[in-house]
Amino acid sequence: MYSLSQIWKGLRNPHYIVSEWNRLLNIARNRKRYNPDGIDIFSEDWDNLLILDACRYDEFARINTIPGELEARISRGSNSREFVRGNFSDSRLHDVVYVSANRYYAHMHDRIGAEVHEYIPTELDAPDVSSSLPETVTEAAIEAAERYPNKRLLVHYLQPHQPYFGPENDHLENRKDIHGTIEANDLSDTELREAYRKNLRYVLTHVEQLLEHLEGKTVISADHGELLGERERPIPMKSYGHPSGVYVDELVKVPWHVHEGGSRKRLVAEEPSETMAISENVDQTLRDLGYRV
Repeated sequence: MYSLSQIWKGLRNPHYIVSEWNRLLNIARNRKRYNPDGIDIFSEDWDNLLILDACRYDEFARINTIPGELEARISRGSNSREFVRGNFSDSRLHDVVYVSANRYYAHMHDRIGAEVHEYIPTELDAPDVSSSLPETVTEAAIEAAERYPNKRLLVHYLQPHQPYFGPENDHLENRKDIHGTIEANDLSDTELREAYRKNLRYVLTHVEQLLEHLEGKTVISADHGELLGERERPIPMKSYGHPSGVYVDELVKVPWHVHEGGSRKRLVAEEPSETMAISENVDQTLRDLGYRV
């Protein structure tokens, strides 16, 4: 079922209707609510996995200067909801500590039967108050790495996903979603891509700082990519953002950058110490970032 606000949004912006048709067509074809061709991140070999939200493989390859070996992987999601569903469903990940600026795990973990040793939501301290600055995520991740030296550390930054922050993007007026930001600033596709790249450079600076504090094998990857004016499929409509159920390369081909950092961790799986408690309104936080919940 669709809410009245969703119906009204589709009537005002017909591209949302076409995007929903693409999602439904892909679900019917794949028979899953996530990309069945994507990897299970927890079956991969890593001690620390750093997730950049909405980071495209091609733009990461263009901008990244962090030492290591760059490979590509296919994600199980074209957005965060699918990424969480595809990787965490029916799982007992008791050797994983998850530090995250993205609230979809908090929103979904009960209904999909997911459990980690500890989930640590980062403070929402960005200027729009709906997201976390990358330096805040780095600080929380450093604390978690020190507290849990024998756990796999999963760290989820919100950038380069919009809002577009950092000193190079100070002139931009951010809105709830990418379409609103484009309209508010009258951005061309070229200007949008440059704002995205500046946001990626901004977060990578703080990722590099985190790497100085991590032991073992660290991988830098993404939950999904981003459309910056390319076309969806199967209905070839020009689009922006990361609509669900659309499995084009720009959305599901993600970086897998391997950085070696000394001795591997000796992992120990332990029952979660306490029930996860989330104080803020998770659903509203996701809506403030332009997600449908």
